Amino acid sequence: MVEQTTVLQQTEAQPKSPAGAASSSLRHESAHLHVAGDARYVDDVPLPQGAVHVALGLSSRAHARITHMGLDAVRAYPGVVCVLTAQDIPGHNQVSPVGAGDEPLLAEDTVFFCGQPLFAVVAQTRHAARHAAVLAQVEYEDLPAILNIEQARAQGSPLVCRSLEMTRGDAPHALAQAPHRLAGQLAVGGQEHFYLEGQAALAWPGEDGEIRICSSTQHPTETQHMVAHILGRPNNLVTVEVRRMGGGFGGKETQANIAACLAALAAERTGKPAKLRMDRDDDMLVTGKRHDFVIDYDVGFNAQGHVLGVDMQLAARCGWSADLSGPVTDRAMFHADNAYYYPDVRLRSIPLRTNTQSNTAFRGFGGPQGAAAAERIMEEIAFATGLDPLDVRLRNVYGTTDRNVTPYHMTVEDSIAGEIMTQLAADCDYRKRREQIRVFNRTSPHIRRGIALTPVKFGISFTATHFNQAGALVHVYTDGSVQVNHGGTEMGQGLHTKMVQIAMREFGLPKERVRITATTTGKVPNTSATAASSGADLNGMAVLAAVRTIKDRLVAFAADKWHVAPEQIRFTADGVVVGAEVIPFATLVNAAYMARISLSSTGFYKTPKISWDGATGRGRPFYYFAYGAACAEVLVDLLTGENRIERVDILHDAGQSLNPDIDIGQIEGGFVQGAGWLTMEELFWDKSGRLRTHAPSTYKIPACSDRPRIFNVKLLENAPNREETIFRSKAVGEPPFVHGLAVLHAISDALASLNDYRTCPGLNAPATPEQILRVAERLRQQGGETNAQVHA
Repeated sequence: MVEQTTVLQQTEAQPKSPAGAASSSLRHESAHLHVAGDARYVDDVPLPQGAVHVALGLSSRAHARITHMGLDAVRAYPGVVCVLTAQDIPGHNQVSPVGAGDEPLLAEDTVFFCGQPLFAVVAQTRHAARHAAVLAQVEYEDLPAILNIEQARAQGSPLVCRSLEMTRGDAPHALAQAPHRLAGQLAVGGQEHFYLEGQAALAWPGEDGEIRICSSTQHPTETQHMVAHILGRPNNLVTVEVRRMGGGFGGKETQANIAACLAALAAERTGKPAKLRMDRDDDMLVTGKRHDFVIDYDVGFNAQGHVLGVDMQLAARCGWSADLSGPVTDRAMFHADNAYYYPDVRLRSIPLRTNTQSNTAFRGFGGPQGAAAAERIMEEIAFATGLDPLDVRLRNVYGTTDRNVTPYHMTVEDSIAGEIMTQLAADCDYRKRREQIRVFNRTSPHIRRGIALTPVKFGISFTATHFNQAGALVHVYTDGSVQVNHGGTEMGQGLHTKMVQIAMREFGLPKERVRITATTTGKVPNTSATAASSGADLNGMAVLAAVRTIKDRLVAFAADKWHVAPEQIRFTADGVVVGAEVIPFATLVNAAYMARISLSSTGFYKTPKISWDGATGRGRPFYYFAYGAACAEVLVDLLTGENRIERVDILHDAGQSLNPDIDIGQIEGGFVQGAGWLTMEELFWDKSGRLRTHAPSTYKIPACSDRPRIFNVKLLENAPNREETIFRSKAVGEPPFVHGLAVLHAISDALASLNDYRTCPGLNAPATPEQILRVAERLRQQGGETNAQVHA
């Protein structure tokens, strides 16, 4: 590869607001604990005396009948307390999050993927449990296994859930009448979550059937329900608690249920606290990944680069069970337009069942895969017409008064993708740099440069409408300190910090007076998963509702006691202004307590305006859209296939940011994770269905040296959310992930120089060195032919 250059990271943040405001860059509430190593995760909780440890016994076949499972040697291993199988489950052996009934916690008579849990060993030490688990003698009768999308299509594999079709207009007619038309295929790989903290749970048995679980889960309520389901008892006997996770990225939305249920089962069986912490290999072998897709597209367009019609099929490898594949493939179609208007369109999903891990939620939840298809279409049109890809993108963005209806018939009311792309192109000098790159490539035999600027339009809300609700519980104590609890979970994204800021702003308190506590189903029930980028939107409004209920009581009390109008009472950083007086918050609170005023309140919020009809493929599934754009410049070494990200500029729409520093951190991290998915993270199964990339030694994620040499990130200024979100902010969890597409298309741009930019390279993801070399060789040998067929 070329010689390393000096690393330069430039991150531009918005000016900070005064302390106490919800839009200030308050330090992460657990930052000091993270730095000192004092932040407790599940594995850090001191084990009670007599606690037992759980380890998994896994299938070695992708699809087979179990003819014999010999566990005598496992039970005889020193320190083993018991071995749990499906027959030991007192309730129902099902952990399907969508009620599909196709996901047993422990295999019964058939295994459906290599790595499926067969049994659980309960032992006095983790060492004993793990060593005993490999002693099982399992005999199988192999059955035909389907491992990938190609096999699933060829062999007619059944779908894991229903297929969905979205249509608007007459796509076949528009394609037939278009002056130009092309068809092609895009393959987009999966991705391992690779959270720092693996799957883990600790369960304590209580009295009268009670059980308490400390779990690394994004969805405490679902974990509660699954444990109750497995144990055959009501939900009110199960309490799930989450203080923080060491990362989740969607991989702990449903997949955390396995560890929690087995720990609870072991605690139930032994009467002792039980802990299960998967090591990295078992974690990667057992849990699901991002869905990989093969997307077939047919697009009609004119010489000016305007899209006239689109027909697209999105086939996904879903794995052995339904899990969340239905909503994931739905969201892929919701974002198959990205920021672009398709006049006539037909989109169809094909969620295929395979004998591999059950693919699941991952940051973006199918949206990035759909957006990848939209960006490929824009790139194909640009090469076919000879236009700058940026110009093609700008000509096809959604309008504001017309050309503004999505394939699912939702009106886009705030399209700003074009303005953001135009502003970013000017700020980063895109057009001048593009010309300079072309000059460089004419005289560089082995190193080629590429540049691309891509947008994102990302819908914010759960597409399962009932999940768009949240609760909170706020206590004000007589010394004026405040405790906040809500239904969201903290996985490093700063959600708890933002909730603290809301209480600080409303009460006029410094951060030392507001304390966030662990998320628990015992305080806030029936919570939704912290997912879909909705954590701050939903829980922030619930916290605000609870806080304002208490404030209203205090205002009414103060107005009566001090004989002032309610309008003369304000909560400030200096105290509570009551008419002409300034009363310390603690003094007011104590007086209210003595007057028997309630100082505690719940809060509730449900997202307005949204609706979705899955039967017709129509509705308003999203409350609003978050926008942004990224410009990436790369170097590609044609001798080795390696690539390097030279510079990235991002302009992102966070509305009126609740915490600019945290949001910029999320944008930076999301971009790097997205670029890793598209360039280096490759999952590989051998012919027998064994996942071979099951450890850090075989699965590559981005390292510090893989970040852009120059990295400029800015938040869009003066752009409050037009909808009534928490202080007019916008979600920033998932949308920045899509910015990684700029890197994929910059690599494609570099490769296109091999045939003087005449044809689209047809680069699939991940663009590993091997993939890049294959495409480069094909372009040289075939004179620039691609996987797309163009015809007038």
